[in-house]
Amino acid sequence: MKARTQDSQQTNMDNDVMDLARTAFQHARTGDTARLAWLLEAGLPVNLCNERGDTLLMLTAYHGYLEATGLLLAHKADPERPNDRGQTPLAGVAFKGDVNVARLLLDHGARVDGAGPDGKTALMFAAMFDRLDVLELLLARGASTDHKDAEGRTALDYAYAMGARRTTERLAGMSQTRVQHST
Repeated sequence: MKARTQDSQQTNMDNDVMDLARTAFQHARTGDTARLAWLLEAGLPVNLCNERGDTLLMLTAYHGYLEATGLLLAHKADPERPNDRGQTPLAGVAFKGDVNVARLLLDHGARVDGAGPDGKTALMFAAMFDRLDVLELLLARGASTDHKDAEGRTALDYAYAMGARRTTERLAGMSQTRVQHST
């Protein structure tokens, strides 16, 4: 019988931890709330990140899993934690267009005008991809239409450049109203 060394025990434990982490991310990608709850209760760190810096919350929110997203937020997942590209869960949700998940993130502390290193806000992503419902929610929560990214572009600039008809009309209408009220 071969005796186990401390190094081999550590390697086995490291492999087990990595397998557990991969399992957790798979549950996040599929919205398996019950299994995520079990893992969290067993001590899984709620802000665990994968190799791209995506948290469990980023994945559940991006894929539109409202219940799983709520579970992670109830366990104090950070709604402002960006991935390695500087994107927050709210920006990902604005891109996808899920107004219910966006509302949940905002209700749990996501900053309506939070931006990554490139300066892009969730409003810009909603405008770019013609996600009018999310755009309206962000505006109702105080998102600034005047915010400029690192290249000096606004949400209206992005909506227009991407041919996003509904969000271009909405944002352009707001700009005209502001101009009329200031004169």
